[in-house]
Amino acid sequence: MGTAAVHLLLLLGLLHAGPGGEGRKGWRRRGPAARERGEATAAAAAAPAESFPLDFTAVEGNMDSFMAQVKSLAQSLYPCSAQALPHDLRLHLLHNASVTCNDGSPAGYYLKESKGSRRWLLFLEGGWYCFNRENCDTRYDTMRRLMSSKEWPATRVGTGILSSQPEENPHWWNANMVFIPYCSSDVWSGASSKSEKNEYAFMGALIIQEVIKELVGKGLSTAKVLLLAGSSAGGTGVLLNVDRVAEQLEEMGYQGIQVRGLADSGWFLDNKQYRRTDCIDTITCAPTEAIRRGIRYWNGIVPERCKLQFKEGEEWNCFFGYKIYPTLRCPVFVVQWLFDEAQLTVDNVHLTGQPVQEGQWLYIQNLGRELRNTLKDVTASFAPACLSHEIITRNHWTDIQVKGTSLPRALHCWDRSLHESNKNGKAPLKGCPIHLIDSCPWPHCNPSCPTIRDQFTGQEMNVIQFLMHMGFDVQKMAQQQGLEPSKLLGMLSSGN
Repeated sequence: MGTAAVHLLLLLGLLHAGPGGEGRKGWRRRGPAARERGEATAAAAAAPAESFPLDFTAVEGNMDSFMAQVKSLAQSLYPCSAQALPHDLRLHLLHNASVTCNDGSPAGYYLKESKGSRRWLLFLEGGWYCFNRENCDTRYDTMRRLMSSKEWPATRVGTGILSSQPEENPHWWNANMVFIPYCSSDVWSGASSKSEKNEYAFMGALIIQEVIKELVGKGLSTAKVLLLAGSSAGGTGVLLNVDRVAEQLEEMGYQGIQVRGLADSGWFLDNKQYRRTDCIDTITCAPTEAIRRGIRYWNGIVPERCKLQFKEGEEWNCFFGYKIYPTLRCPVFVVQWLFDEAQLTVDNVHLTGQPVQEGQWLYIQNLGRELRNTLKDVTASFAPACLSHEIITRNHWTDIQVKGTSLPRALHCWDRSLHESNKNGKAPLKGCPIHLIDSCPWPHCNPSCPTIRDQFTGQEMNVIQFLMHMGFDVQKMAQQQGLEPSKLLGMLSSGN
């Protein structure tokens, strides 16, 4: 035990040595993750005599190897330590009780602090929306946790980019993690409180502002980077709020914090539905009409720079990524499946296990092309040709690749490119791509796509089985592409 304690102290000494220290020169990475070397950022602050804060940024370039060794040593010192490590995010209800969920219960956030890190990751949860009294009542009856905090658990375990495990989250595992539950049903845009006139409060935009205020007192004031991330409605919420968060921090006197956005599965198209339906409920209503109605019902607010691009009453345009993105000041990384299940749902393309009609199949392919076109001028993007929805908080988020690059790797490259451009105006780093969009034209033509299961049997399907299941005509498609059917099947199998 004495030897292990000495080793642990030596490892901790490496943290204090920081970049340029003698201890750092002898450090070597191990394992397959050595290919994705991080940049050691080093900002060791002077520690008060009564405490021992560790500056983990000094070893962020070696974090997976370092964490594995610390875990091993900790477990040898304290056999129960693996269970005792505080990986859970803990619930904090807002002190300002006037900023609430839909039903008037206090909004809040889950926090896991990482005292040695100056990076903060704030995640906005998704979960559709409601846009009138009737479908909000239905939502309250069926999905109450998305409208009320009354039954929220005291803790949550972070997964994907919110995980504290370097194996699952290679580049952000050591950040301060904040999960903000979605309980405003307004795509994080609302600014109206509950009253006699309004049965529900819609305060999504105000909830984010209030969380920022509280986090400043918990260490955010010394942050170097704040990444505002979100999935689905939370991804759209990132686009609507990232500049506002940057402006809020500047007004509070924290101009040094670099605010960035990560929008996952929130880049929707205002395209024509495959089959037009009346705007009866959330699922069947065309997204343009749903947002048009919702923004009035929520008293929704959009960024001023985007609002100025459109006529009064046309602010709903700012909920669509390709329209708001050119107006944003903060850098934003866009993650979007080319064949997003939520987009297909609102477009009334329902893949229920029955073979799709030719018109549906052409519509699906065209959707991929349209989405690909809207991303061509997005500096940092990751768009796999998969049929799925949401990714960054999934356990398997490290498995998906576009052109041989994983999403965590692409995000790390983006992080490095922003660091380098801030430092000396360099172009994006060679061999570190950040604009990754699949070019193959069919759903799941990328072999790293998430597993598909037959809705009725539960059995896994490969890409050829999936396309056949959807009514894919190999002979006809091969003829259209000028290929032999066998060659087309080979290309599909390999993802080319």
